[in-house]
Amino acid sequence: MVTESQIKIPQDVHSLIEILNVHGFEAYTVGGCVRDSLLGRVPEDWDIATNAKPEAVKGLFDKTVDTGIRHGTVTVLFKDASYEITTYRIDGEYTDSRHPQWVLYTDSLESDLSRRDFTINAMAYHPSLGLVDPFHGRLALDKQMIAAVGNPGSRFQEDALRMLRAVRFSAQLGFDIETKTFQAIRNNSEGIRQISCERVRDELTKLLLSPNPMKWTLLRDAGILHHIMPEFDACYETPQNHPYHVHDVAFHTLYAVSQVEKDRILCWAMLLHDIGKPTVRTTDRHQIDHFYNHQAHSVMLARNILKRLRFDAKSMEKICRLIKHHDLRIKPELRSVKKAVIYAGDDIFLDLLKIMEADMKAQNPRFLHERLDSLMQIRKLYAQIKHEGHCLSIKDLALNGDDLLRLGVKPGKAVGKMLDELLKAVLENPELNNSAALSALVHKQNWSKA
Repeated sequence: MVTESQIKIPQDVHSLIEILNVHGFEAYTVGGCVRDSLLGRVPEDWDIATNAKPEAVKGLFDKTVDTGIRHGTVTVLFKDASYEITTYRIDGEYTDSRHPQWVLYTDSLESDLSRRDFTINAMAYHPSLGLVDPFHGRLALDKQMIAAVGNPGSRFQEDALRMLRAVRFSAQLGFDIETKTFQAIRNNSEGIRQISCERVRDELTKLLLSPNPMKWTLLRDAGILHHIMPEFDACYETPQNHPYHVHDVAFHTLYAVSQVEKDRILCWAMLLHDIGKPTVRTTDRHQIDHFYNHQAHSVMLARNILKRLRFDAKSMEKICRLIKHHDLRIKPELRSVKKAVIYAGDDIFLDLLKIMEADMKAQNPRFLHERLDSLMQIRKLYAQIKHEGHCLSIKDLALNGDDLLRLGVKPGKAVGKMLDELLKAVLENPELNNSAALSALVHKQNWSKA
């Protein structure tokens, strides 16, 4: 935590505030940039609030864009950067649990701050006048607490997305959610159904990419998870009585997410990699749990979830492929690694190893050292394969489909089958990957089928 006097505003932001002040208007940096500055972080954006109306702001600067003019926001293009400048406002009635029907401009900075979501985001700062903190956001930062501004229930009824934002901020900052605020989330959790799937997806992604993805459990405790991802709810009720596991499916999954690289695709693949386990769990006569074919069930459920959350097709395809192959058995032997690369796909193989490593780290630690050693050998063998230019796919073969047609292979399915046969042969004997040797194999195969 830094002191108020240690807040450093970029020169361009200082200049924007000064221009507004010189022309008789108030202007302050507000919201997340003030919060992050006090936490000693470098803000991603610097937002400015002012009592100048949008028309006045546009008149003071040469280049502006009406990005949110309906709600008083003008984007100012200033020295190769853009800054949002918003007029102090009071929000009207929220009828869709997301947006006010109307806004009313005001000259009161405190009134503007009173409409914001959490006290840590309801602070303003001026380089000469200092910190404006009517709702004790600085104290909340000191206590590491997420607390709603004013009446928590009213805040969440106005904008139901704020409930997800509370959990996300808790995960990003490592803060707790204040008791009354959390209770208000529980009381209003069903309102999350009013929020667009895209907004939900983006908040969940930020949570997963945060330093504390285990905070995901707050979604369940608050009653939100049931409304946005009921499939994961079942994971909390699914134990894993098996030598390789020490946690239920939910805790194992979230711990695995915390172990994987902070990448959107990898985190979502990790979150959903065992989502199908509750549907296939069986227990044998020794009271050992089994989850046969859970990979296929996980892919099916993951695809449904990703579609519901409006993921793009490319991301969805990669996430599902990683889930499909996350339990692929690979021996630390050259032939086994090559087969695994061909089966799973060279384009995702390194990411697949990252998924496997995180999965191992969330399982029984008794087996971890041996399994990580094996994984390290697999990585080395893969590097060797790539360095030596081994054939890993049909496109790496010395002959292509056109070549096969010229060699007399019948058009159609026969070409694909022949390419598969050649790939298997080259996998067994890499030295065969030259046009002469493969042509000889083609003639031999054609003759045998004649």
